[in-house]
Order: sequence, then structure tokens, then C-alpha cells
Amino acid sequence: MYYSVIIPVYNRPDEVDELLESLTHQHFKQFEVIIVEDGSSLSCKNIVDKYMNDLDIQYFFKSNSGPAQSRNYGAERSKGDYFIFLDSDCIVPEGYFEAIEKELNTEYADAFGGPDRAHHSFTNIQKAINYSMTSFFTTGGIRGGKKKMDKFYPRSFNMGIRREAFNNLKGFSDMRFGEDIDFSIRIFKAGYACRLFPDAWVYHKRRTDFRKFFKQVYNSGIARINLYKKYPDTLKLVHLLPALFTSGIFFLFLISLFVCPYAATLILLYALLVAIDASIQNKSVSIGLLAIVAAFVQLTGYGLGFLSAWWKRCVLGRNEFTAFNKNFYK
Repeated sequence: MYYSVIIPVYNRPDEVDELLESLTHQHFKQFEVIIVEDGSSLSCKNIVDKYMNDLDIQYFFKSNSGPAQSRNYGAERSKGDYFIFLDSDCIVPEGYFEAIEKELNTEYADAFGGPDRAHHSFTNIQKAINYSMTSFFTTGGIRGGKKKMDKFYPRSFNMGIRREAFNNLKGFSDMRFGEDIDFSIRIFKAGYACRLFPDAWVYHKRRTDFRKFFKQVYNSGIARINLYKKYPDTLKLVHLLPALFTSGIFFLFLISLFVCPYAATLILLYALLVAIDASIQNKSVSIGLLAIVAAFVQLTGYGLGFLSAWWKRCVLGRNEFTAFNKNFYK
């Protein structure tokens, strides 16, 4: 099998360097790399040039249109049997492609995705954010690599799909938030076989501070409502939990101020639970304490984005682009 690794990039040359370096250490060599620079002001062309002798790699520069259209652009210029989409803030372990080959040789799949982990070089904040995005206590357990689920919707930071299936689906849509989930939904609706490959994981940096992390999860909350407007049957109870958590925190705070000061104990108990679990998993009390912040940022950020989108799109009736044009990232 031959693979095309497609990586959209926007102003992240240092991350691209780490990702390409990790790809040079793969035992499996039957792949090409397509870098699509999405209108960056900080070019990674000189970084890509460093790896011309070590990787089968191509570099393209295009005007900014967002990651979805950049992935489509790369796919149109690739030659692999399968496309693999990675985010530029990922690092790939040495056995990544071997894990994919093993899964595909065991059971056929048109599309697949893998989980993510925290690398030892990540900062404590990055490890805390990784915990919040993979923990059962923050609704992130689905990203942790468990196979016991009826459907697995791969995310574009670590996603693979057969060329023919991708072309039949006409690639990613023009959605600016949630385009990878939209693509996964269309994979299932078209009847393609899609599975989780638990051993095909990557190290995913996500965001480097809590402010950037908040913006990311806030936009994810917006994406969930946009997806609901497009596919009403895809909204599940689990998607409501961050909004319920956010509302609950607000009301508990008011109750503790004006009615019963002990109401805030529930918030403290949740924070203690997160701190203990994160400390054990990461073998670090410091990361455990930071995980409290990460968990609250993740849940309230997503919840606020969800509630804002619900109000603007479901109550006020605005469309995706007029409701959130200021939030669109480059």
C-alpha cells in the first residue's frame, strides 16, 4: 500500500520541522508527504527543503482558505492509495505506518482514525490539555483509543481514507468549524467502512497555552451546532454535557453567593477528582493541578461556544457565515 500524507500549514514552521523529522524515522517507507502552505506569512519552505533528500516530499503555497480546502488541494496533487491527514502540530511515532498496515491487512477499512497521546517533551500545560481532551471526566474518553463503540468518527489531526472514497465524497466541505466531523458523518452516510486504529496514534500538541485552548474548544462548541443544523440526527446527549456543565457552574456560583455557601462544594469535589486522576495518569501533582484549569477551560469553552451558536443559529436564525465570521481562523 502507498500512502499520501497531507499536512495543511499556517504559520507553524517549527511544528512542521518536528513532524517531518518524525516521519524520517518511520520503518515503513512507502509514503509521500504533501505540505500545503495555506497563505502563511511565516513560510515553512526552508524547513521542507531540509528534508528533500530524506522524504518523498512536495511543497505547495496557496492563498488562505482554511484547513479543509487545503487538504482537498493536497489530495488533488497526491498519488497514494490512501490519504492520511495530519495536523502540523503532531509528531508521529516510528511504528505508525506499520500499525496502519497491520489493521488494513487484518480487516478492510475505507477510512480510519487514530488516537493521540502526550509526548514526554510537551510542557506541563500541554500535558494537562492532552489529559482534558482524552479523559473520561471531561467527555474526552472517545479520543483515548477505546474500540468499544458503535461508530468512530475520525478527526483530521489523524485521519486516513481510501482515495476512491475521498473522491466520491468530493473531499472536505467548505465548513470552517467541524469540517472533519462533517466529513466523518458523510463517510458513514455513504456506507463506507470506518474504524478506529488504536495503535496508529500520534503525539498531538494541540494548543500551547490556555487562552489558545479556550479559543479552540469555543469554536468546537460552535461547530457542534453547525453540524446539528446540517445533520439534526447527529446531536447526542454527550454533546450537551459541556453546555449543561457551564450552566450548572454558573448557577452553583450564584447559589453559593446568595443562598447556600456550601453549593460550591460540588465544584471543588469535581476539581479534586480531576486533579487526583490526572496526577496519577501523568505521575505529576503539578500536571494534576494544571489539569483542573484545562478541564474547566475545555468544558466551559465548549459550552459557551455551543450556547452562543444555539442562540445565534437556532433562535435568531442566522446562517453559519454571518453568525461567526469574526471567529473564522486562518
